[in-house]
Amino acid sequence: MSERRYHMAEAYIVAASRTAGGRKGGRLRNWHPVDLAGAVIDDLLDRSGADPALIEDVIMGCVGQAGEQSLNVAHNAVLASRLPQSTPGVSIDRQCGSSQQSIHFAAQAVMSGMQDVVIAAGVESMSRVPMGMPVALPATNGFGLPKSPRMEARFPGVTFSQFTGAEMIAKKYGLSREQLDEFGYNSHRKAAATTQAGAFRDEILVLDGVDKDGAPVVHDTDEGIRYDASPESMAAVRLLQEGGSITAATASQICDGASGVMIVSEKALKDLGVAPLARIHHMTLVGHDPVIMLEAPIPATQRALQRAGMSIDDIDLYEVNEAFAPVPMAWLQAIGADPEKLNVNGGAIALGHPLGASGTKLMSTLLNALKARGGRYGLQTMCEGGGLANVTIVERL
Repeated sequence: MSERRYHMAEAYIVAASRTAGGRKGGRLRNWHPVDLAGAVIDDLLDRSGADPALIEDVIMGCVGQAGEQSLNVAHNAVLASRLPQSTPGVSIDRQCGSSQQSIHFAAQAVMSGMQDVVIAAGVESMSRVPMGMPVALPATNGFGLPKSPRMEARFPGVTFSQFTGAEMIAKKYGLSREQLDEFGYNSHRKAAATTQAGAFRDEILVLDGVDKDGAPVVHDTDEGIRYDASPESMAAVRLLQEGGSITAATASQICDGASGVMIVSEKALKDLGVAPLARIHHMTLVGHDPVIMLEAPIPATQRALQRAGMSIDDIDLYEVNEAFAPVPMAWLQAIGADPEKLNVNGGAIALGHPLGASGTKLMSTLLNALKARGGRYGLQTMCEGGGLANVTIVERL
């Protein structure tokens, strides 16, 4: 395996935390995203017992880097936490994979020997910084759009759209409306069962929230789960576009949330005197077709398994982000993976997709699920705007 061949130093995850997902305008609506992220940083300190002075960097994913999430949200979150003001922070935008990329950057820093303790995290308040705001605000004020003349020459007349890409994948892989609805229903069913069994409790940072009337309420469960979901209610939701197969019920939910993991070296592991949750086993990143856009997890997984010298059968659980139902369904089909190992606690269709926070959110859930089931290897991947995908393979210890 590549890591062994090059005698790379190891990187370990010693703490993982996420907030429960908040619905748009829901229980987390009064939380400034900087404070939300700061609360997760503090929780990672509590879980690991690490001296705040030991944290050498905070690498934080965030897609909507405008308004309350602008001016380096990562460092602002440091200043809203218990970390000393000397702790640096940097904000990452790899679209939906932003905080999964923060894991990769943190692990690379540790494996290179340059740093010993790094926090990888993500935050997105989609209630307070609406999706698309970094593009919409400048465009509305006459400051242009991201697609350049050279990009236009290469992709003439193309409007890059995740919705279009999701419909293209459904058609390419022969996925019907009924199949997508069934997948979405199962996401809610699994998430509801996991919540009712208390199985998310270990990964969730409990926060003070507000109910619909603004009264104080404890925010300790994912707010988007529809406990009453049924095949009939899924079938009643109208299509997002004429002639398509995807509805709002088979797309990820808009969500507020923050999440993070602490990644350390072997030396720091001994210094902290803490048992690791997992070892970073392999990391891969690919670029793919930006038009179909959301298919990249397939070649990324194929490359990751090949480079790690593994087969999909070696992996005990997989988290494939449910940006739209066709994405994990096409991935299952192309990889020949076991549907019983996929998103076993439900996914973003039920739990929400807080964009820049989803990478470390999924990692928290994956580690928790591996522990609960006694699994060894977990694989995480997600589609990302522009046709990108990260793959992370971890070994539970």
